[in-house]
Amino acid sequence: MSTETLAQQSTDSLAQQWAQKYVQNLELSESDPILSDRLDLARVVSQAGREETADKLLNALRFVSAQAWNKTEMLLAKEVRRHQIDPELINPWDIAADSFRIYDKVLGVYTQQAKSRSLSVSVTLGGGNSSTPACEKTIEICTDRVEPSRLSVVIGSEIGKIRHKYTVNDPRLIGFVSMQFHYTSQMLLELLSPLEQMLVSEYFKVIDDHLYMPLQRAYNAAADREYTSPVLQAVHQWLPLGTDIATQICQQILQEYPLYRSHTGKLDNAQVQISSIRDVEMFQVYLWVCALEGSISVVQEELFPLCVMLYPPLKVDWDLVRRLVFLLEQHVKLNLRPKSFSVFEPYFLSLAKMFSTDVL
Repeated sequence: MSTETLAQQSTDSLAQQWAQKYVQNLELSESDPILSDRLDLARVVSQAGREETADKLLNALRFVSAQAWNKTEMLLAKEVRRHQIDPELINPWDIAADSFRIYDKVLGVYTQQAKSRSLSVSVTLGGGNSSTPACEKTIEICTDRVEPSRLSVVIGSEIGKIRHKYTVNDPRLIGFVSMQFHYTSQMLLELLSPLEQMLVSEYFKVIDDHLYMPLQRAYNAAADREYTSPVLQAVHQWLPLGTDIATQICQQILQEYPLYRSHTGKLDNAQVQISSIRDVEMFQVYLWVCALEGSISVVQEELFPLCVMLYPPLKVDWDLVRRLVFLLEQHVKLNLRPKSFSVFEPYFLSLAKMFSTDVL
């Protein structure tokens, strides 16, 4: 087998493994019983229903994109001056155009037809402020929608190019781009019903992941490794555990900091939970890139400056970040074989030093 074929195997394998992590079965917590109606779900998930949802979002996209940029600018305007970022590098029209193109493509995929398969949705009824005790009901229907995991393959490379476009001159620019996309997703989802939100949010998460995380760089670095490389095998062992590790760490931090409030809200806020899990996953992907490239440079040049720019305005305390790094190392050490963990150990050490109290 040729070296080129083996390199392609390494890239494809890592990309497919990442794509598989997107959930196949969905959950909806809602007190309104009508939303548990199988017919209502079938309507929303049908091709006609998906087209209706997509049209609604596409019609609002230009306005929402402008509003999202206003929020991004308000959040980061001071950081541009504080970090002496060249304002000429920040082109809102370029960022808005890239944003529009990606959402247009994602919503196009959302309306496409694929092979029919079963979709399972767990709906929690009652509980909370309701006098009715909470109970869970599972609804199963057939759908011909394209799975979110497929979207990861379709747009991953294109978002990787967008990341490169903005990080090549100043890695901190990805902070503006990622916040623009983040606010755009958030505002678009607010236009939808809870059922539509549940379905569409999985597709928007694919965008978020590929923008916040250097996934394409990880795939490219994997292509430079032999398929049997111990480093690549260690990444393969870690990758499927990543979301569970992130979720456990966020739950532990929530228990340790129950009163903590960030820019978005308290740590038990649903949006904060989603962002927190994504951030822990982001740290993991950066560590994979370090190991695959054999260098800490991606953290020094991209992750660390990005955190220093974004976390203060988002009101993320450095003690929280230090705790995240510590817990991440403990969880990875617990879950990986010792030989696999040793691959990442020097990068954990460097990460801890960068975010230490001596520096921040």
